[in-house]
This record gives sequence, structure tokens and C-alpha cells, in this order.
Amino acid sequence: MINSEQPKDYRIPDTPDDGISALAFSPVADYLAVSSWDTSVRIYEINAAAGAAYGKALYRHEGAVLCCAWSKDGSKLVSGGTDKAGRLFDLTTQQSMQIAQHEAPIKTIKWVDNQPNNLVCTGSWDKTVKYWDTRTPTPVLSVDVPERVYTMDLISPLLVIGTAERHVVIYNIANPNTPYKTQPSPLKYQTRVVSCFINATGYAIGSIEGRVGIQYLEEKDGQSSFSFKCHRDGNNVYAVNAISFHPLHGTFSTAGSDGTFNFWDKDSKQRLKGFSNVGSPISATTFNRNGTFFAYAASYDWSKGYQSFQQTQNIVYLHAVKEEDVKPRPAKKR
Repeated sequence: MINSEQPKDYRIPDTPDDGISALAFSPVADYLAVSSWDTSVRIYEINAAAGAAYGKALYRHEGAVLCCAWSKDGSKLVSGGTDKAGRLFDLTTQQSMQIAQHEAPIKTIKWVDNQPNNLVCTGSWDKTVKYWDTRTPTPVLSVDVPERVYTMDLISPLLVIGTAERHVVIYNIANPNTPYKTQPSPLKYQTRVVSCFINATGYAIGSIEGRVGIQYLEEKDGQSSFSFKCHRDGNNVYAVNAISFHPLHGTFSTAGSDGTFNFWDKDSKQRLKGFSNVGSPISATTFNRNGTFFAYAASYDWSKGYQSFQQTQNIVYLHAVKEEDVKPRPAKKR
């Protein structure tokens, strides 16, 4: 068993007043976006040399913000929330505007990365996924999915959607009208998160039961789908809230309601590094563009409902990633 280490990480100042729903690093600069139940989206500038962060911008929704995502050129940020609206923030002008609308809260939002810098995809609890040209107020396309959208990830050409009742809907983004594949989750309990492999050949899926499934679109070359247990402590089982892939190595992190995060290698099927409890659930994670920083949010994740809500601190930590903790390793000899 690889030892667990207590992370000694930098705490970003002036974080939100309520639960943190999502984190996203810019693909071109060390800017970190943080969306929150306090209706805000905050952007921080990370000074890598100093290992410090500074507030750069802030804008608001009319309800809790559940998701955020950067454009591929890093000039714009989109977000969605319980006000049923998608908003776009322009980093240059520091202005925000509404660009999307649903009949229910927008749970997840992504830029369509193989298009010019103006196509956004939203997934909602109204059981639809919609595509929006940010320059026009009506959707380019609306697609019905089997249930409420809980999670979604897009790395062109792969779009993976996880809904209520354990449905997983997979699209080739070149053909967004028709699912490539619709299948039940390989995990027995409610889906919490999906995350695409960096080469778009499959995805990882996490559930409320402390399990992760590694799913290949096509099983070949000795690659077969599998699942494994994590974020468990004796008889206690915790939700897997976040899965983030390292942008260079393709290894990945998991983080959960137990307040821990781990780094894993799916190809050699082993844990690379474990970190001990940070004191509250981890609700969101992300790597920066070259994988040298890993951001995670220590915040209540609603995994035990409103009855268990405690006014905990909502903290974003910045972890300096050691190469040996995320580099792939050869498979262990049996």
C-alpha cells in the first residue's frame, strides 16, 4: 500500500462564502475559475513562482452557480446555475452577459473545442443538452436525454453525459443529433462525475458508492474496462465527487466526501499517491494546463443532504504537483 501523505498546500485567499461547485484552470494561463453556491464566479491569477494567488475578477448569477468552463483561447469563461441561465464573462472587457437558457438549473457547461471560439454546450436538469452560439440567443440544437443531467465532459470528438438513474449517453460531437452509444453506468449506484481520457478513447465515471469505472469506447490491444473501489474507510463508503486527468501524462485524480484525494494510473491499474484527510469533503478538482498545479476545493458536497449541512469553511487549495506522483508507472508484477 502506498503511503498517504498530509498535503501541505497553499490556501487561496478570499474564497466564496458558500459551497464550491466547480473549479477550472484556463488552458493558456494560470487563471483559476471558482464557481459557488453564493451566486459568484471568481477568477484568481496564480503566481507560480511565488506559489500565491490573487483575485482578478468576479461576476454573479441570480442563483447558485453549479459549473464553469474556459474557452480554448482563455479569453472567455462560461458558467451555469440554478437561475437556469448560462452566462459568458469576457476577460478583456470584464463584462458578463447571458448566452443560454433552460427550463431547469444548468448543471454542467462545456465549450465545444473543435469549433471556432463561440459554441457552448449546456446540460440541464430539464433532461436536455443544448448547443449555443454565444452570439445568438436561441439554441443551435437541443437534444433530449433520458434523465436529468448530473455531469458531462467533452474532449473532441467525445462527449459523455451522465444522468439520473445511471444512464450514460455518449456522442461523437461531429454528429450531435444521434447518440453513438447509450448504456447504463458500470457502477451500481448514482453517478456523480464523468471525465474523458485526454486522448478521447474512453472515460472515467465515479459514483456515490466510492467506486470508479474506467470505460474504453472500444476494447482492444489488451485494454478492457474495469472498476475499482476508492474513498472507503472500513465500512464507511464515500461519494467520488471529482475526477481530473493530468493533461500530459493521462494519469488521473479522484477526490471524495471523505476529504481525501489520490493520484492513479489507469494503464498499470495502481494508485500512484494518496493524501490524507483535509478536514472536510472535497467537492471539485482541476489540474492546470501543464499539470504542475492541482487545485481542490474543501467544501460541503451535499452527499448527506441538507440535514447534515454544517457551516464549514469553503477553501480552495493549490497543490504543487511532484512529477513522480503523477508519472505513469509500469504494471506491478504479479
